[in-house]
Amino acid sequence: MPVIQRRAQDTRSALLHAARQVFADVGYSEASVAEVVSRAGSSVGSMYHHFGGKADLYTALYDGFQTRQDARADGAVREAMAEGEWDPVRLMAAGSRAFLQGAWAERDLARLFLTGDSPPGFDQTLRDGFTGWAQRSGASLRSAEDQPLNQAHLLVIGSVIAAGAREVTNQPDSLAAAAFTEDVVGMLDRLCRPGHRDRDLAEQPG
Repeated sequence: MPVIQRRAQDTRSALLHAARQVFADVGYSEASVAEVVSRAGSSVGSMYHHFGGKADLYTALYDGFQTRQDARADGAVREAMAEGEWDPVRLMAAGSRAFLQGAWAERDLARLFLTGDSPPGFDQTLRDGFTGWAQRSGASLRSAEDQPLNQAHLLVIGSVIAAGAREVTNQPDSLAAAAFTEDVVGMLDRLCRPGHRDRDLAEQPG
């Protein structure tokens, strides 16, 4: 890699690292570009060369976080499939578990993105991200009548994952986070098998 390109990459990385620290410390609204630049050991001009402003820094951090989260979830699904698992609900559970574990592992960023202190319009970006994951991972899920889950059901599943990711970051330690994650995954299992429990109970002999 040419020296100039490497320096530009290093500057960008330093600005993102500094922005992550500042946003985590004081929130998006109270964060200042001056503080980010100071912690990065950079200049305002360099910051605006790489990013259009504070909102762009925030969005770039989110894009990186979401990319890592998608990789965690997709990797968990592939691993489960490699081990012979093909039940679509269990595969979605594996991906959701990995997503929640990632939220705990990077809880400084997860809290930042899920608390509502964000640039204008970001809430829609966040909803689209969770809904997209639910739609992608739930594409093969079926109802008790063996029909694909409808849009409303997938929206609810996405909302549960989003709320679970937010709340897992508030757990006091890793053991509590793991237990909470399993509670959420159990709830998703029930949501992803709509009607099956009632049907099974109805089919049991009196």
